Amino acid sequence: MAAEPSKDSPVSAGLQTAIADIQASHGLLLSDELDPRVLTEFRDVLNRVRNVAWAAQQSVAARISGEDPGAVGSLLAAERIRAAYQLCRLIQEDLTKNEIDFQKGQLSELYAVTKELAKQLKSRV
Repeated sequence: MAAEPSKDSPVSAGLQTAIADIQASHGLLLSDELDPRVLTEFRDVLNRVRNVAWAAQQSVAARISGEDPGAVGSLLAAERIRAAYQLCRLIQEDLTKNEIDFQKGQLSELYAVTKELAKQLKSRV
């Protein structure tokens, strides 16, 4: 059985800082000046972090109990697919808006990677 990291580890300290930051955002969420798109993005990020934290917790529990943590990789992959789907839908929406200026290089890179991804997906579905 592996030793547990101490509460003073850099990872633990970083997570404690993240917890404090999220708790501090509570007051901001009660503001009347919320941009719906920013609020949606905030919720999506929190949901992704929650899902990854759950998968990490499952992985730690599997390692401690001597079980195979391999299933956690599948959970993380499923979360990445869900997040990618949501991001793709938001990008589709952004592309319809004339007031958004896109950098051609970034669009080219996105196009290239999604084209390759589409080839790989085709072989899996």
